[in-house]
Amino acid sequence: MADEIRLLLADDHAVVRSGLRLLLEAQPDMVIIGEAENGEEAIRRTAELRPDVVLMDVEMPGMNGIEATRRIKAQSPAT
Repeated sequence: MADEIRLLLADDHAVVRSGLRLLLEAQPDMVIIGEAENGEEAIRRTAELRPDVVLMDVEMPGMNGIEATRRIKAQSPAT
């Protein structure tokens, strides 16, 4: 589908990512293209996969979601 919203899920809890995946993939216009378990991985996966949206947890070990989002916006402003 050309109008699909491509999502990257970033959360340090696998069960949360799994639940979000189930909810979001039930939507006809959304597809999960990847997952990340911390801020650093979210930055790398965004550069690799070029998602439309990153659904980011704010509190994660290492780099938090706020800093990761700031860096993602700097390198991939369209995301």
